[in-house]
Amino acid sequence: MEGYRRFLALLVSALLLGFVAVVCSIVWVLRYREGLGWDGGAAEFNWHPVLVVTAIIVYRLPWTWKCSKLLMKFIHAGLNTIAMILAIVSMVAVFEYHNARKIPNMYSLHSWIGLTLVFPKALTMNLFFPLRAALMPIHVYSGLLIFVAVIASALMGITEKLLFSLQSPAYSESPPEAIFVNCLGLLIVTFGALILWMASRPHWKRPPEENDLISQLHCKSF
Repeated sequence: MEGYRRFLALLVSALLLGFVAVVCSIVWVLRYREGLGWDGGAAEFNWHPVLVVTAIIVYRLPWTWKCSKLLMKFIHAGLNTIAMILAIVSMVAVFEYHNARKIPNMYSLHSWIGLTLVFPKALTMNLFFPLRAALMPIHVYSGLLIFVAVIASALMGITEKLLFSLQSPAYSESPPEAIFVNCLGLLIVTFGALILWMASRPHWKRPPEENDLISQLHCKSF
């Protein structure tokens, strides 16, 4: 692999950024909000940002491709399944909180985008699995598109939560919570930027295995 040391440096950097982002999301709700619980109150809602941030990191958790293709597929499918479960639980927490407080559901752009992203992800994971090889370009593109859209939705949600929660002092006065959560947003964006950079480098893509290479050459001969 060309530039393997640089690849490893970015790999470790992305892992550290992802871990720090998850820790910061937990610190946010424990220190500045009402903690974590499952009673229909604010503590239940707080599972939403924590699980969403964790799902973003798990969804595109980087790893080296120096293992068998079959193992890579299992890792990819496993991480995507975990991310999907985390996203679903996070949405359940929001709906239960809203229903308990008589708050309308699905009224913001953040909620529209967030819920909409769950269905295409489930579709790309399951419906086209038998045709995955033929639809690989669409699968790769949709995966990156969903990744970027989820990050955008998370940033909307962070801002929305701060605007609703920070009454005094106001968000515009940059209280400690606002600065802390804005830094969380920057961590998520930086993580996303590293992942997209790594995914877009042609020389860092997994080389085809012998059987794949033979199949490609066979197809090109016709």
